[in-house]
Amino acid sequence: MQTEKTNNLQAPAAASSFTEIFNQYQERFILFANSYVRNQAVAEDICMEAMLIYWEKRDSLQPGTNIPAYILTIVKNRALNHLQHMHVRLEVEDRIMDHASRELNLRISTLEACNPSDLFSTEIQEIIHDTIRTFPHQTQKVFMMSRFENLTNREIAEKLGLSIKSVEFHITKGLKVLRTNLKDYLPSWVLLVI
Repeated sequence: MQTEKTNNLQAPAAASSFTEIFNQYQERFILFANSYVRNQAVAEDICMEAMLIYWEKRDSLQPGTNIPAYILTIVKNRALNHLQHMHVRLEVEDRIMDHASRELNLRISTLEACNPSDLFSTEIQEIIHDTIRTFPHQTQKVFMMSRFENLTNREIAEKLGLSIKSVEFHITKGLKVLRTNLKDYLPSWVLLVI
């Protein structure tokens, strides 16, 4: 009786077609895979790959190989690979979310600690004016027209007979020096604005 059962589990003869094997075992293998991966489409893909792998290697299998068990082993390994890949992806996503959460908390605490009156303190204003006084004459002139007279780069260029690129250069140069001189006084977000 045991021998009959074992023989029934063995694959159909080598002459059996792919369609016969596929039709006989497909549903069971998909159910097996889906019970682990919990995604019908993925389970179907895994089973199709397993069947194709079997079909490609059928001639190299040992005689008497239990074909359903062989294919199910491939299904199991593919499902396991899929789950391990999902696990790694979820760990990476968790790390990214954790980093984003820490960054958000830092921004919240920085904003809570920000005192607007500090932004306009006398000491900071003195540093700004002292820094501007150290600029080369042309940079100082362009910077003052931009930041204190609220002129556009085009208007400044026309008034001083410069190109717009030259105006942008002087403003960028001035902002870089100001950011350096104010880095200990202002939060980083303010330094991006000035």
